[in-house]
Amino acid sequence: MTKYRPQLKIMHRKKNPSETSLTHLLKGNTSVFVLSILKDGPNHGYAIAFEIGRRSNQKLDFKQGTLYPLLHEMEKDGLISSEWDEAEGRRRRRVYALTDKGRRELEEKIDAWQLFNQAMFEVTGVEPSIERS
Repeated sequence: MTKYRPQLKIMHRKKNPSETSLTHLLKGNTSVFVLSILKDGPNHGYAIAFEIGRRSNQKLDFKQGTLYPLLHEMEKDGLISSEWDEAEGRRRRRVYALTDKGRRELEEKIDAWQLFNQAMFEVTGVEPSIERS
C-alpha cells in the first residue's frame, strides 16, 4: 500500500492533544474508517465522509481533498471497488463497495487495534472513555 499522509480535521472537546500525536495515531488507520462504513453497504464519497463525521460525533471530518485520494488508493490496492451510478434524475456519482480483500483488511486492522487498545490500558491504567453527546 502506498504511503498516505492523512489530512483530517479533528474536533476536540477537552484537552488539545498535539496535532503531531493525533497524526501519528491516524497514520495507517484512515482506511479503517472508510472500510467500516462500506461494511454496511456500497456508498458514494460524500455519504462516506458524512457517515464518518456522524459516527464520530463530528470528531473526524474527512474533506474531499483527503477522502478521494484515499478512495482511489484503496481501489488500486483492491480493498474497494467502484462503479458509476447514473440513476435518472440524479447527478452521476461513483459508488464504492467493499471487496473480500477489504473485508479481511478491516478485520485484521480491528483485531490489531483491539490488541493495541488493551495493551495501552494494561500499561497506562487508563481506560478508554466513551463520550456521548
